[in-house]
Amino acid sequence: MTSAGKLLPQVTQNELQAMAYSDPLTGLGNRYRLRDKVRMLAAERAQDPAPFTICIANLDGFKPINDLFGVAAGDEILCQVAHRLKACIPDGATVTRHDGDEFAFVLPLVFERVGAERIGQMIKDVLSAPYDLGDRNVRLSASFGFAIYPFAGEEFEDLLKSAETALYRSKRRGRGQITVYSREIALEMKRATQLEQALRTAVIADAVDAHFQPIVRLGDGAVLGFEALARWIDADLGFVSPSVFVPLAEERGFIDALSETLLRKAAEAALSWPRELFLSFNLSSVQLMDPGTTDTILSILDRVGLDPHRLELEITETAMMTSAETAHRIITDLRAEGVKISLDDFGTGQSSLGRLREFTFDKVKIDRAFVSQITTDRASEHIVKAIIAMCDGLDLQVVAEGIEDYADAQKLKALGCGMGQGYYYGKPADTVATGRYLREQERRLLVAHL
Repeated sequence: MTSAGKLLPQVTQNELQAMAYSDPLTGLGNRYRLRDKVRMLAAERAQDPAPFTICIANLDGFKPINDLFGVAAGDEILCQVAHRLKACIPDGATVTRHDGDEFAFVLPLVFERVGAERIGQMIKDVLSAPYDLGDRNVRLSASFGFAIYPFAGEEFEDLLKSAETALYRSKRRGRGQITVYSREIALEMKRATQLEQALRTAVIADAVDAHFQPIVRLGDGAVLGFEALARWIDADLGFVSPSVFVPLAEERGFIDALSETLLRKAAEAALSWPRELFLSFNLSSVQLMDPGTTDTILSILDRVGLDPHRLELEITETAMMTSAETAHRIITDLRAEGVKISLDDFGTGQSSLGRLREFTFDKVKIDRAFVSQITTDRASEHIVKAIIAMCDGLDLQVVAEGIEDYADAQKLKALGCGMGQGYYYGKPADTVATGRYLREQERRLLVAHL
């Protein structure tokens, strides 16, 4: 055997080892390379544990781009990301493709939180520039989770878990966020997980209730309908705000089960009200992305026996635009069955006027941010007045949210607003208390007519 022949197996072995430690798409190292690099650094610094940092970066909104433009375009973006990262990371640092649209870094010379945040901001800026796909450009943001050795873990697995926890918190806070792991963040994430488990149990046990807040005609205070609002009181946690548990259910993927339970309960309660009263119910962005939402809602109404014409669904502009085409189809199909659609929180979106042209609504709800200052801030008064005039021209009904006192109610009435809701007219109440409220309203009207 020649010397060249003897070398061949060694070359092949090296190539196999290189392949095992490389990402075939981008040419970066993979998670095995990351693991070995971290373990090597930790071993070098074991006697004098000088800190170093690892980071996981996740591309925000990559999947929709992948779905829209195709896998080949997605792969091209990942390769461009890899090229940018190799060019911008500090000397001595390592970048790897961690998984899918996630990339990881080992930063030997980053020792503390401020340095990590500074590096994160620099990488974020680099990744936010447009990506060239030939005939089009696309933009992406990225979220970051940092973990500093040895404070966030001395073993690779612990350090990686801490970075993933920090990344998860970043994703919860929105796009383009940077989080450096700390014990406080770990406790926050632990509490969120405990809350999630309690909420899942409550949904299964049918323990999340619907409360109802009246929506009235401002002219005479007559009740026209009620908005259903989620309420949850846990045996151990006490009252948990819907502003906490509803986003959690959306984020953890069981908002459908929660919403279906609440709609069923709300529809059952509405059967005991006078038939002319409507039920208003909020749809989430997740539901407006699901083509099966129409059938689910109509099926619940059919089982309960509530006329679809009595149901109004409230949707926000943000929720609507998450998947505009699917949302448009859902809205169209539900309106065809008699369900009415309200645009909630009007005035807070980025292009609400455009939405009024592109989608068909029955009602607009003016956000409480404007209503709460209507008697003290001239700008808020003029905005509300303009919204009312515009909706009158478009033949849309208007509801003012967050009416807290008599002065607010009188001002809105003078501006020509037709409907309102808020603590001045009634706080959210359970089914029994709502029944009492309706009976009291009926007695008041009888007395007024005598």
